[in-house]
Amino acid sequence: MPHPRFAELVQIMSRLRAPDGCPWDREQTHASLRSYLLEEAHEALEAVDAGDDQALCEELGDVLLQIVFHAQIAAEEKRFTIDEVCGAIADKLVRRHPHVFGEVEVDDADHVKKNWDQIKRGEKGDRADEHSALDGVPAHLPALLRAQRVQERASSVGFDWQTIAGPLDKVAEELDEVRAEWAGAERAGAAPDSAAPGDDADARHRRLEEEFGDLLFSLVNAARFLKVPPEDALRRAVGKFEARFRQVERTFRARGRQLGDATLEEMDAVWDEVKDGESK
Repeated sequence: MPHPRFAELVQIMSRLRAPDGCPWDREQTHASLRSYLLEEAHEALEAVDAGDDQALCEELGDVLLQIVFHAQIAAEEKRFTIDEVCGAIADKLVRRHPHVFGEVEVDDADHVKKNWDQIKRGEKGDRADEHSALDGVPAHLPALLRAQRVQERASSVGFDWQTIAGPLDKVAEELDEVRAEWAGAERAGAAPDSAAPGDDADARHRRLEEEFGDLLFSLVNAARFLKVPPEDALRRAVGKFEARFRQVERTFRARGRQLGDATLEEMDAVWDEVKDGESK
């Protein structure tokens, strides 16, 4: 059925980009809007996490505005239109859901995902010899989410651990390597004459960064096996820390003190009070 308000939104965007429209809107490009698209998507995620329907409705509108904005710019440049955007995704959804719109039978969601990936590979038929299972993972995804998607793609062709024991053992192994690299850097810092030629502080830091990256990657793998989205888990952990820290600040202010004037032991004691209060 037609959606007149969507058509209205498209018309408003066209009007804003017209020669006598809004100067700011008229000077925007695909490149200048990149940060806004990312920002609006993250704000929509915050509304999802908060369970706030009104906020989610508004934030999804902001995300939709970005889509219409980009399509309008492309239409002005005779590249594609909003109708082509809608048509492309509609066609893709039908094509990649043959169990709904065709005669294919599936057993479960995992079977659906495998079919999706197989159909997607088939769509790249003219470049099949160059295809990688990792194709299509956006380079600009947040690092934790990108790691998850890369691992999922590798798993889809059988390159994966058989049980959760593998990823957990790998986490322990990578943590030991971080500790070893850190200990080596500490020794080199204390006794620079013992460092190998050319083994400067920058090189040691790069090795430490690499080992820490391996640790994070292995943690994402373990999270994938546990069916815990790492990006969501970390976002919630940050939110929990922020809420507790703000409560610690409020507690000190209520006692007539500033957090920066307290000792670490005093801050830890109040932190424990806040955690105990949550459990009660």
